[in-house]
Amino acid sequence: MAKATSRLEATRDTDFPKWYLEVIKHADLAENSVVRGCMVIKPWGYAIWEQMQADLDRRFKETGHVNAYFPLFIPKGLIEKEADHVEGFAKEMAVVTHHRLKAADDGSGLVPDGELTEPLVVRPTSETIIGESFSRWIQSYRDLPLLINQWANVVRWELRTRMFLRTTEFLWQEGHTVHATKAEAGEETARMLEVYRAFAEDVLAMPVITGEKTPEERFPGADRTFCIEAIMQDGKALQAGTSHDLGQNFAKGSDITFSDKEGEVQHAWTTSWGVSTRLVGGVIMTHSDDNGLRLPPSLSPHQIVVIPMDLDDEVVAAAQELATRLRGLDWRRAPVRVHVDTRDYDAPTRRWEWVRRGVPLIVQLGKRDLGSGKAMLSRRWREQPDRELLQQDEIVAQAVEILEDAQTTMWDEATAYRDAFLRDDFTSVDEIAEAYRGGFDGVVIAPWDGEADMPKELAELALSRRCAPLQRRTSGDTCLFSGNPATQDLVLARSY
Repeated sequence: MAKATSRLEATRDTDFPKWYLEVIKHADLAENSVVRGCMVIKPWGYAIWEQMQADLDRRFKETGHVNAYFPLFIPKGLIEKEADHVEGFAKEMAVVTHHRLKAADDGSGLVPDGELTEPLVVRPTSETIIGESFSRWIQSYRDLPLLINQWANVVRWELRTRMFLRTTEFLWQEGHTVHATKAEAGEETARMLEVYRAFAEDVLAMPVITGEKTPEERFPGADRTFCIEAIMQDGKALQAGTSHDLGQNFAKGSDITFSDKEGEVQHAWTTSWGVSTRLVGGVIMTHSDDNGLRLPPSLSPHQIVVIPMDLDDEVVAAAQELATRLRGLDWRRAPVRVHVDTRDYDAPTRRWEWVRRGVPLIVQLGKRDLGSGKAMLSRRWREQPDRELLQQDEIVAQAVEILEDAQTTMWDEATAYRDAFLRDDFTSVDEIAEAYRGGFDGVVIAPWDGEADMPKELAELALSRRCAPLQRRTSGDTCLFSGNPATQDLVLARSY
């Protein structure tokens, strides 16, 4: 391993896109694959995703959902049953047309052979294939509600890709539920949106705006789509999770019916909802600094890393003993996650690697510290990681408080810059356009009548309508875009 450098080449202020990719590289989260548009998620990046999975899976099960798995391949005929759905995803679908390869007659290599009777779509989302199963599983109102979640991969043929944020293949969870009434489906949609909000804010320390998507941003085939939108350190919005009220659209397409208590056959009401590995990108852009990745303690696979400065048996044994004491602590109803780094690299290189990987607390223990019972503590969540020589007993006594301070500090910092990017004081479309042309890179919240389209001059500036917040943030009574009475607010931003 080469000697560590002190900073990334790019900074957030000078080149945000390059900085983002450098954070991924130096934190060893992922790399580009030989497959166009795909990425290899490396162990540290996947460990972060596993932390997300574990917390979300617990929340899903606490709200009554169970896990299942459905096929990766979807017959084209099933996709075609839902017209709006297929239209919305058609350009992104990967299609399998053959089931084997054979040697070319001219000896030039392998060529497709064995054409399929019906092409298979590689899963872009699973409403249609899951709906086919649900139509067989559900017969009576007694079978409802049906609350299913799936952890899976999906494929969407993206023209422009960026690691974690938009790749041809990515990992996610997708919930699919079936209900007897419209009201119950609406309650489920709202409940899962709240699960995502609480997870984003409590675990990822990522403040979000909860709102409803406008028609052009709505999930194809849904009656209503709700979302959580996060604001990154460059002022752009990131859709961090969605919850869809599908009405009876997919139930009719898949013939999901049930006999109600009166014996009448009814079409069911369905929902779907999901988050993906895009959240890893969101965490990077929410918290990282010019030294690399920063992770909130609730998310970090290792909350504390102990580094024996000297790799002789006595120092390593002391480091392991300290780690054991730290693992005996509980933080937020779980044991503290501690790792001892005994790899055969020099201590500064090992320390700097964990700085760039974003571990909240780094403890260094050297041979000279054995007699004094001291160790060096570094707090990574601070912009300039500080070092403090403390008694090991003090580190153990203060560790839980320090982790809580880290989580709170990172939340406060993310909330402060998010709020600094929000502006709700514009009085006209021209004023908004002039601000963006003049270098404003934040988010607009404006009174809206619920119907007015995006003004052309704002669309030309790459702004999009992100959502209508569930809670109004302005007091304006006149729509900024039409002059009609305002009924809600609208969030406008550039986005990922």
